[in-house]
Amino acid sequence: MRAHHAPFETHSTQCSRDNRASNRLTTPALLNKMLGSYLPKRDHLLGLLIVLMGSLASIWLNDRIQDWTDGKLLGLSSLTLAILIGMVLGNTLYPKIAQPLAAGVTFSKAQILRLAIVLYGFKITISQVASVGLSAVAIDALVLSSTFVITYLLGTKWLKMDRTTTLLIGSGASICGAAAVIATEPVVKAESHKVTIAVATVVVFGTLSMLLYPMLYQMGWLAGIIDAQHYGVYIGSTIHEVAQVVVAGNAINPEVGNTAVVTKMIRVMMLAPFLLLLSIFITTTDAQDTKSTQNRLNATARDQSQPSKLQLLVQRLKQIHVPWFAFVFIAMVAVNSLLLASPTPTIQSFTERMIELDNLLLTMAMFALGLTTHFSAVKQAGIKPLILAAVMFVWLILGGALINVLIGLF
Repeated sequence: MRAHHAPFETHSTQCSRDNRASNRLTTPALLNKMLGSYLPKRDHLLGLLIVLMGSLASIWLNDRIQDWTDGKLLGLSSLTLAILIGMVLGNTLYPKIAQPLAAGVTFSKAQILRLAIVLYGFKITISQVASVGLSAVAIDALVLSSTFVITYLLGTKWLKMDRTTTLLIGSGASICGAAAVIATEPVVKAESHKVTIAVATVVVFGTLSMLLYPMLYQMGWLAGIIDAQHYGVYIGSTIHEVAQVVVAGNAINPEVGNTAVVTKMIRVMMLAPFLLLLSIFITTTDAQDTKSTQNRLNATARDQSQPSKLQLLVQRLKQIHVPWFAFVFIAMVAVNSLLLASPTPTIQSFTERMIELDNLLLTMAMFALGLTTHFSAVKQAGIKPLILAAVMFVWLILGGALINVLIGLF
């Protein structure tokens, strides 16, 4: 990814970049490349040390808050504290000392975050996934499709924004935040500054969602209409980023967090078919626009060198990248279910250690994400993208709640 995207690179940015570069590699070479990217290098160590210290401080502070307030003050958790502390430092002290730390911080918010999401599978079993049910799949599909269509219509028709920026914001709001924005970039052939704008909206409103949803739950939002588990489905189907879903869900309780993550991962796995349909849509509309323009200019002198509709579609399909970590997460859920089917003290100890490691890795990733969330970049977005993202933020809260309630009735 280009350098000026760095403030908003998230867990899938590096993965998407690696995938694009690896299209020419053989399967063994690609596997070695992927595995090698998860081994920290020497220039990562200083940044990793700072991130580790910040995460341990966040965990310690959260423990103290639990002692004082029973851990319920504003839905705080070690993950919430890590990203908030990171954001404060990221907009004050960190920019002055970023150069020697940047490699390790980037490693933390990319590779470590994806590893943490994979290891989160040790907190969930297949029975819990089954308990979410087909209703969660239907909710995810309806929230995704309605959010994207509304974003596209509001952006292009009402706000008169360019189509590319609107599509990027729509993908980020409807699927999985910055990960979806980065995955959509090659499909829509977006300019770098438009990607930055779209990711900025995800960071701003996704972070607001992460903090707001636990507070709404404590204030009784949807109480008596949906139960705690269904509130996890609500979180997973409407909050932008996987990491933000993890934070918001676990700020309520671990059961809500597990349901939210399962629902969110279903939504993430819809990214590939979404990109396929988006490619077909763009190719079709581009071909229609090109044909209309050529007919107006000279119906008999069209450029025969222009690629066909099928060629354009094939080119775009080659640029689609599947979020692999979602499938490895499911594999870990299966492994955990098999282990717990016949638990022994050794197995229980192993799963407990994996959960502790996952909590630490998640906290490290949140602290690193906070360090690289710069408020100054929001100014680059301008007012229209922020208005669009704000409207969709409200839609996800209210419209998403309506979809969850209606489907939950069946």
